[in-house]
Amino acid sequence: MHNILINKMLYEYTMCQLLGMNCAAPTDITFSFRGFSQRAGITSDHSDGFGIAFFEDKACRLFVDNQSAVLSPIAELVRNYPIKSRNVIAHIRKATQGKITLENSHPFIRELWGRQWIFAHNGDLHNFHPHLSGRFTPVGSTDSELAFCYLLEQLVLRFGYFEPSLNDVFALLEEISPKIAEYGTFNFCLSNGQALFSYATTKLHWIVREYPFTYARLVDIDVDIDFSQFTTKEDRVAVITTEPLTQNEVWTAYQPGEMILFKDGQVIKTATTHVERLAREAADPSLIRVTKADQY
Repeated sequence: MHNILINKMLYEYTMCQLLGMNCAAPTDITFSFRGFSQRAGITSDHSDGFGIAFFEDKACRLFVDNQSAVLSPIAELVRNYPIKSRNVIAHIRKATQGKITLENSHPFIRELWGRQWIFAHNGDLHNFHPHLSGRFTPVGSTDSELAFCYLLEQLVLRFGYFEPSLNDVFALLEEISPKIAEYGTFNFCLSNGQALFSYATTKLHWIVREYPFTYARLVDIDVDIDFSQFTTKEDRVAVITTEPLTQNEVWTAYQPGEMILFKDGQVIKTATTHVERLAREAADPSLIRVTKADQY
């Protein structure tokens, strides 16, 4: 109980939370999701819906619910059914824009260049009203889905009908993401099944687990695992999350404006973008805009 109270204090001032996994070989996320989902009503109050997507090559299994990940039978299935994937994105929602409905539950999915793309956002964008041509249109009413549609439209405008390389996608995201971040907190995970792109203006952490694998204990629930009993020398797993999931491992915090591309369970490209808003606020703290999202 003592740990739960500490954890609740730690997480009550964070907004929606993200969880991503990128692996060298298909891996299940049951251990991480078991701890992560506790933040949807037990160790925190991110209880306004949840979702999780598991890639299988170009396509993915997407599960979303407007119920809390603590109460949802779908989340219970995910906690106990070891679906293996090389790219996974999960989200637990604390609603800031848009009602608590199924269409507003992350992650969001769209098709582009014959692949399914998955996006989940942690943050709150204000006065963000980009022009969209209609190729990608939000189904729900969140700023997050609008940002996703805008990112995809920018990819199409830049590369047309020819699928670009991961490096080219990274370069465009590096250019566009800080512009969106001018409107507020913009932390996200994005994947097309080949790799996982991630970006943070406030809070994200990552870790890579590889041989020799060791033991890990979750922060949010009294559960531990000895990864060495379930892995091989060829396995490698990168986990990305808003707040560290384990208490005995070393997690690396993203720097403000940092973008990281993960592939095959490792970091393959990084960039630190310049967000004008963050620079202005650092120079003059009175300019800091505390949005509803930043109060959780």
